[in-house]
Amino acid sequence: MATSSLSKLGKPPMDAELARLLSQVTFPQIEHVTPEVVKMMRLATATPSTYLDNLKTRGISHTEVKIYSGDGSNHEIVLSILQNETKDTKLRPCIYWMHGGGFHWGDRLHTTEYAVDLILECDAVAVSAEYRLAPEHSYSTSLEDCYAGLKWISEHAKEFGIDEKHLMIGGTSAGGALAASTASLCLERDGPRICAQMLVCPALDDCFETVSSHQFLEVSDFFPRAIMEEVCVATLKDRTQGSGAVSMLAGRLEDHSGLPMTYIDVGSAEVLRDDAIAYSSKLWASGVSAELHVWPGAFHGFDLFLPEAALSRTARRTKIDWAKRVFGADK
Repeated sequence: MATSSLSKLGKPPMDAELARLLSQVTFPQIEHVTPEVVKMMRLATATPSTYLDNLKTRGISHTEVKIYSGDGSNHEIVLSILQNETKDTKLRPCIYWMHGGGFHWGDRLHTTEYAVDLILECDAVAVSAEYRLAPEHSYSTSLEDCYAGLKWISEHAKEFGIDEKHLMIGGTSAGGALAASTASLCLERDGPRICAQMLVCPALDDCFETVSSHQFLEVSDFFPRAIMEEVCVATLKDRTQGSGAVSMLAGRLEDHSGLPMTYIDVGSAEVLRDDAIAYSSKLWASGVSAELHVWPGAFHGFDLFLPEAALSRTARRTKIDWAKRVFGADK
């Protein structure tokens, strides 16, 4: 993009209610992803013990399973399995969820609020893996952990009352990147059959050459370009090794044919907007069914951070309704 064009770029306005609510919340102003920032964010995003207690009061049980990564390291991966407490023996759909956190922070229960929506509304089983994080580990390592967890749950579906024909994957932000790459990896390796993928404000490309990647440059912008770029660079440090899904983000792959139906949403006021739009177009060009929502005036992760806002409620409801159609739970 020409420098003269960049100097003329404006910013789409933030939704008025979101802007008002955001001004009342204190978020750390991060300029660079330093080791100190990573440590701080890991502490801030660690799931409190009260989270599982809260789920229990809503009738949701939690089971932990330990498996091993398939990358030859014999690394132990913890899976969390969440589902409605019931004696009903019918098979249920499953959402295999990959948490957000800029590839550097968060744990397997971080950002699972989206998956909990599907437990409550679709009677789904939710599964999330404790994948290894950057900068200690590369993108391919995180991806192999996610793939190993998906493969294991698909092979043990009936043990947990899961209908393997209704196995969906999903994730938000960095987790959306891993979900999209996991879907591609399933095709490359003739792996688990997934019925759909749900990508929430996903990180899909690390080129940062789009209009939206040049619109949100200030520290005051919610997750500005510099932060997004730094976490991607640190995570994709081994991208020159190998090929296909293990070596790059899904938006940079050429062939997307054979991928399952896809839901993608993103805010109009965030860095990742145009990459989500471009990926949707690539899916359509490959003959894949994709539903894209660009929420006007929304910032990165808005419906997770400010779920009480009207636009957030609409976005969360839209994801639920789409999942119901996929699972056939709307009948």
